[in-house]
Amino acid sequence: MRNIWTIAKREYDNYFNSPLAYVVALAILLPLGIYFALIMFVSADQAFYGGGAPQTNPITWLFVFLMVFLSPALTMRLLSDEARMGTLELMLTAPVRDFELVAGKWLGAMMFVLSIALVTLVYPIIMNNFVSPGIDWMLVLASYIGLILVCSAMLALGVGISAVFTNQFAAFFTTLGLFFFLWFMIGLPAGYLPTGGEVLNYLSLSNHFSQSMNNGSMTLGGIAYYLSLTALGLFVGTTAIEIRRWR
Repeated sequence: MRNIWTIAKREYDNYFNSPLAYVVALAILLPLGIYFALIMFVSADQAFYGGGAPQTNPITWLFVFLMVFLSPALTMRLLSDEARMGTLELMLTAPVRDFELVAGKWLGAMMFVLSIALVTLVYPIIMNNFVSPGIDWMLVLASYIGLILVCSAMLALGVGISAVFTNQFAAFFTTLGLFFFLWFMIGLPAGYLPTGGEVLNYLSLSNHFSQSMNNGSMTLGGIAYYLSLTALGLFVGTTAIEIRRWR
């Protein structure tokens, strides 16, 4: 566990030593800030006419949607760049297990995303002070748990793909293509198939979050799905590193 934490802390610090972290943070926080301002403006207008209180789930949904396109940028260099520069071979000679290396890289990226998510907690706090008796904090909790699970799965898959390639741009476009397929494409045929559509809906990256978690409903199937994708990504990454070790 110490090795995982050491690698994760190094990767977390490395994000802030490059412009990538600031570009990704801006690409998330700026649209969220604009969207939040629009929500508050519309809610204030509706409240004047007796409308409902503002909700935080549009904010968390937009965060996850942006991560579909930005998480490949966070993970593309984590292992592929190490392999390209030859530093991966040096790391493999250190007393670090293959899984510890992959898990440490994933945890470093996860800590960075959690840092950004922590900043966005200011939005529900402001909303809570905007209405009386306050917003539904159980809905906020479920939405953020879902956000963490989805980001965990995407970052793990990205790290796994990064371990397969030695070119970070190949890793980026492969990861982006996979996320585009899982988010947009895999559920499209479900409405046209006489049977088996529920399986495609279950495999959709967006379905469990958009339909249940972001609406305050935590389902065992959704939790198991995202944890399974996380485990799959870490397994693929570990296997790819093991192959490199014995090649």
